[in-house]
Order: sequence, then structure tokens, then C-alpha cells
Amino acid sequence: MANTPDLAPTSATNSPAKSTRNPTTNRDQQLEEQISKLQADLKDIAASIAKLSSDKISEARDAASGEVRHLRRQGQHLVDDVQSQAGEMEQQLKDTIREKPLTAVASAVGIGFLLALMSRR
Repeated sequence: MANTPDLAPTSATNSPAKSTRNPTTNRDQQLEEQISKLQADLKDIAASIAKLSSDKISEARDAASGEVRHLRRQGQHLVDDVQSQAGEMEQQLKDTIREKPLTAVASAVGIGFLLALMSRR
């Protein structure tokens, strides 16, 4: 009969061990499911961030393109203005030379003389 009490505790310890393994397995499965859900959520968040950043990049690119077009138009207007002013100055110079040819020749000689003096130094 000494063997009977020894066997009883071992069978009693086997049944609780089996019952504790099932909850552990259930916990492991629950943890795996939660990890899978977290991974899916992280993938969704990453996709959302990528979409938002792509949208912002597109907005910035559109804004930059608009600014480039605007600056190009402004630059073209400035070039046109400078060309028209240069044309007006050229016409005024031609008119002045036609009206006063001796003054124009004397001015040219004087400017040439000054440039010659400056280039000697």
C-alpha cells in the first residue's frame, strides 16, 4: 500500500500539468494573434504615412512648379523691359548724333583720350 499513495500524487500532478498546458497554449495563441494584429496595424500605419507623405510631396512639387512658372514669367518681363530700355537709349543716342554730329565726334574723341590715359597706368 505504500505504492498507492506514491502513485496518487503523481497522477494528480499529471492532470494539473495537462490543464496548465492548455491555458499556456491558449495564451501563446492569443499572444501570436495579438502580435499578428499589431503587425497588421503597423503595416496599415506605414501605408497611411507613405500615402500622406506622397500627397505632401505632390503638393510641394505642384507649388514649386507654380513658383517656377511665376518666376520665369517675371524674369521674361524683366528681360523684355531691359531690352526695350536699351532700344530706347540706342534710339536716343542715334537721334543725338544726327542732331549734333560735331558734339558726338568731340565726345567720342574725348572719351577715347581718357581711356588711352587710363590704360597707360
